[in-house]
Amino acid sequence: MREWIEIKHWTAALQWLFFLFTNTVVIPITIGSAFGLEQGKIIALLQLSFIFTGLACIVQALFGHRRSIMEGQSGLWWGVILSMCYIAPAQGMSLSVLGGSISAGIVLSGFITVLIGASGLSTFISKWFNAGVMAVFTFLLAVRLNTIFLKGMLGIPFSTEIVSPQIDVPIFLLSCAIVLFAILLSVKGHAKISQYSLLVSIIAGWAVYELFFSAAGESVSMDGQAASGMFLLGDISFDAGIIITAVVAGMLNLSNTFGALKGTDSIYQGKTEKREYRRSFTISGVFTMISGLFGMVPYAPYVSSIGFLNQTRIIERLPFILGSALFMIMGAIPAIGQLMAKMPLSVGSAALFVTYMRLLQPALHYFEQIEMTQANLYRVAVPLFIGIIFLFLPTEYFLSFPSVIRPLISNGLLIGIFLSLVIENSRFMKRRIKETNAIN
Repeated sequence: MREWIEIKHWTAALQWLFFLFTNTVVIPITIGSAFGLEQGKIIALLQLSFIFTGLACIVQALFGHRRSIMEGQSGLWWGVILSMCYIAPAQGMSLSVLGGSISAGIVLSGFITVLIGASGLSTFISKWFNAGVMAVFTFLLAVRLNTIFLKGMLGIPFSTEIVSPQIDVPIFLLSCAIVLFAILLSVKGHAKISQYSLLVSIIAGWAVYELFFSAAGESVSMDGQAASGMFLLGDISFDAGIIITAVVAGMLNLSNTFGALKGTDSIYQGKTEKREYRRSFTISGVFTMISGLFGMVPYAPYVSSIGFLNQTRIIERLPFILGSALFMIMGAIPAIGQLMAKMPLSVGSAALFVTYMRLLQPALHYFEQIEMTQANLYRVAVPLFIGIIFLFLPTEYFLSFPSVIRPLISNGLLIGIFLSLVIENSRFMKRRIKETNAIN
């Protein structure tokens, strides 16, 4: 019981709180903006996201995989939903119908995830996610998410309502200073200080921002009354194409669980067991179903937790649980949420940019497990480069595709993972790779 009152645990908990907050706050704002929701519904999405993210983290840490891994709103799902929002008007579909169909698809996807966890199928599926798939997934995820956070560092608004956004040079220079400070503190700082580099860099960057840029108005607005009720994105509806897309996205989203658990095996010095996969998938599925009922982005373990754990070297569960509880309180008490929401998004983005760069380490670890023969080189390069190219193609380029597959084909992360899964697990490729290795 004494450890509950130790200052080091509460300091680490505060650092986890900032990590949870900066990873979460942008998602409901951009989703609300993309769907053109009123302020009350956006506030509701924010508060619900804080509460359920904190709760999901605690449940996973106590009853699921039992590791300090953030259980949050999936970046893969986030990109898919935003892509569908951008394409819907060209298809003549209203955003309310789109939102209702997405919610139905998310609930169905969550139910399937629960079945995978409860039935033990996760053990069988894990064989599909070998070193090649995990290398492509981890690298593409790092590129996708660091692109988002670099956008925040540049001072470009996350809102989709801005027609011609421009780079804010002074904000970008401050963000670069925060990045350099965080790196130096992590690499050169004393061990007792470097493990709190994320927290220190955010606080220092926030203080400098308030001193010189407080008039820029870059913080999130949580003023007003939160809306109540379920299906905040639109009344439940059933568009077959959207629901199929959601289910496929949900199945590819399983890669987050494998990436987070396999990636932290070395940190926790033990291989993830079958029962831990089962519990983790079941819990993620339950929270995904809950997110569908309220119109939130679905849940998954965060692969970026690997970077956070490597950077801070704080792997104990107690600080993680305390930070998650504080995050729930932030969502339940609007006054506290409003205080934290004043943190500039560019400052949080700069700190997370440093953390997410460390995803290169597990990606390279997976690449090292692959013998780079001629066949193996193509087996990795094809999904990797196609995924990267598709990440940066404008969504309007995909209007020529059928509406059923358009949201999937326009998402570079999904394309890269799907291609890698097909190539790595096809009998033809396995036979060719074995023949090449035998020749060499």
